[in-house]
Amino acid sequence: MTKTFTFAIVHFTVAFTVAYVLSGSILIGSAIAMVEPVINTIAYFFHEKVWERIQARRQAEAMGTADPVATGMTA
Repeated sequence: MTKTFTFAIVHFTVAFTVAYVLSGSILIGSAIAMVEPVINTIAYFFHEKVWERIQARRQAEAMGTADPVATGMTA
């Protein structure tokens, strides 16, 4: 849990620093540092869903089944 917390601090710090350097505004830097991780988390969720479908399709093909949905191999 400590590693996760420290990574979150690094993530917020980097997001703030980049936004601040680009905009010159502490307010904009802070807003982006707060919003970007939330959007990134949502994007990661959908990335994982797509990746699960790709893996299920590959597994189905390896087993000789063409349709992973028909075999119930999707998440």
